[in-house]
Amino acid sequence: MKKIEHIGIAVKDLDVSCSLYEKLLGTSCYKKEEVPSEGVSTAFFKTGENKIELLAAISEDSPIGKFLERKGEGIHHIAFDVDDIEEEMKRLRLEGFILLNEQPKLGADNKLVCFVHPKGTNGVLIELCQEVR
Repeated sequence: MKKIEHIGIAVKDLDVSCSLYEKLLGTSCYKKEEVPSEGVSTAFFKTGENKIELLAAISEDSPIGKFLERKGEGIHHIAFDVDDIEEEMKRLRLEGFILLNEQPKLGADNKLVCFVHPKGTNGVLIELCQEVR
C-alpha cells in the first residue's frame, strides 16, 4: 500500500454536505459521480494531496444506506492506493484477511476497488484502490 488515497464519509444529504465541506475545506467539490452498482452518489474534495469522498445512499437498502441507518453520518472507510490490486488482494488473503470482493470492481473516480472486512481490521472498513489503466 502506497498511501492513503482518500477518506470516505457517509452523509445523509450530498448537497447539504457538499456545501458544508466547501466551507470547511475552503475549496469546491471537483467531481460528483453515481456508482449504481454500489447504490451510492459521491462527491470528491481535494485539499493539498489529500482527498475526501462524501457518500450518500441512492437507496436505503444500499451498503451506505444500511451504514447510515446503523451508525449515522461519519467516517465510513479509509482507502489506500495500491499499484496492483490483484496482488494486494492475494497478499491480504494469505495474511488471513477477509475480503468483501472476490475480484476488483469498478468504483468511483476511475478506480478498481476491493474492500477488506472490518472484522479483521479492528472495525475499520479498508478500501484498496488502483487507478484504471
